[in-house]
Amino acid sequence: MVTHQCDSYNLDEETLFVVTQTFKALSDPTRIRILNYLCGKEKSVNDIANSLELSQSAVSHQLRFLKNLRLVRFRREGTTMYYAHDDDHIINLMHQAIDHAKH
Repeated sequence: MVTHQCDSYNLDEETLFVVTQTFKALSDPTRIRILNYLCGKEKSVNDIANSLELSQSAVSHQLRFLKNLRLVRFRREGTTMYYAHDDDHIINLMHQAIDHAKH
C-alpha cells in the first residue's frame, strides 16, 4: 500500500468556494474534454467545436464557465477568440484523475 503525506489546511469560506467551484468545473465531461484538448497550444472556438464535435454555442458556454474560474485564458484576433489552459495545477490534477481512471 502506497501512503502519501496529507497535510491539512485551514480553509476559509472563500477558499472553500473556489475549491468547490474548481471541482464542479472538472465534474463536467464536456469541460474535461475541452481542457484536455487545450493542452499543448491555444485553439479557436471553432477549432474546439469542430474537433470535439460540439456546437459552437456549447463550447462558448463551457469556455465562459472555465474563464470565470481562471482555468482558461483567451485572446482575440479580429473576430476570432483563441483559448488556452491557464493553470498547470488544474491540468496536472485532471491528468492524475485520468491516470487514476485508467489504472
